[in-house]
Amino acid sequence: MSDQLRAADGGSAAPYDALLLLSFGGPEGPDDVVPFLENVTRGRGIPRERLKEVGQHYFGFGGVSPINGQNRELLDALRKDFAGHGLDLPVYWGNRNWAPYLTDVMREMAADGRRRIAVLATSAYASYSGCRQYRENLADALAALAEEGVELPRVDKLRHYFNHPGFVEPMIDGVVASLAELPEEVRSGAHLAFTTHSIPTAAADTSGPVGDHTEGGEGGAYVKQHLDVARVIADEVAARTGVAHPWELVYQSRSGAPHIPWLEPDVCDHLEALHAAGAPAVVMVPIGFVSDHMEVLYDLDTEATAKAAELGLPVRRSATVGADPRFAGAVRDLVLERAATERGEPAAECWVGTLGRSHDLCAVGCCPARSPRPAAAGVDSPYA
Repeated sequence: MSDQLRAADGGSAAPYDALLLLSFGGPEGPDDVVPFLENVTRGRGIPRERLKEVGQHYFGFGGVSPINGQNRELLDALRKDFAGHGLDLPVYWGNRNWAPYLTDVMREMAADGRRRIAVLATSAYASYSGCRQYRENLADALAALAEEGVELPRVDKLRHYFNHPGFVEPMIDGVVASLAELPEEVRSGAHLAFTTHSIPTAAADTSGPVGDHTEGGEGGAYVKQHLDVARVIADEVAARTGVAHPWELVYQSRSGAPHIPWLEPDVCDHLEALHAAGAPAVVMVPIGFVSDHMEVLYDLDTEATAKAAELGLPVRRSATVGADPRFAGAVRDLVLERAATERGEPAAECWVGTLGRSHDLCAVGCCPARSPRPAAAGVDSPYA
């Protein structure tokens, strides 16, 4: 990739005085599983017995989701990167659905005197659950602190980073490494299955802000962004290996009522179709996920891998970004880029592909929810 897209060194984070790593959260023991799932599904009226059934995925891993441990590793990587590049910016961590809870961490940050907070969500793409819902979580936390009489900090969510080279390059390396692990006789014919979380088609159709829509209608940013990243990775893999591998964007981890249309094809259905068409091998590339959390460990490493074994189809799963130092450098880039913009100065923009730098402020109606709720860190934020 071009030298001009390397991570920046030095620079000022002003006006920001803290970074908040905002994530989903996960259980850290068997007794946590059902309470965690109650948090995730609150307001949907799902019976506790049904949650116990859903929780079997977690119980199969000792009741522990890997996401919290992975966030701790990312926190450590961020702090080391910032310190190593002279960026004096404390980093906090809060979750949507499990400890450390977002509201508690925001309270701590306010008590520490943090007045202007940059927020990095562990979701790289535009969608309701990956962006708008985190903004709603921030608004909920600020509302709770306002009721307590706490002086509220300003929060700014950093832009979508799906096409930052520090996010993309580790995934390219992962695909090349996974291809090398396949038996030589099937390697050159291997297909790439780029996977991401399925969402309702209605949510996919309305994802993204006004002015960032596909031709002929509104929305479509979720799919468009994934396709752009997949194309960049496939092209770079071809350049490095000398083989142009066939590829497709597929989906996983569907949930919800069966009568509601969700994005397809499902990864397991895709594996069956590839096998039937004579594909000799597949590399599953989880581009929709920052780290190896439960959707990767169960839906790909367990369920999809078992399906491939049943078919007799050689399969590998490439690595997610996790706490790769290049991703930590990308986060530093994002902070410095947004800080420069807030100061009214030119910002160094780091991106690959065709879509360019994503927006800083979410527009009114961006990635809308079925029931409108206040959301922070956007044009329509009640906490400017």
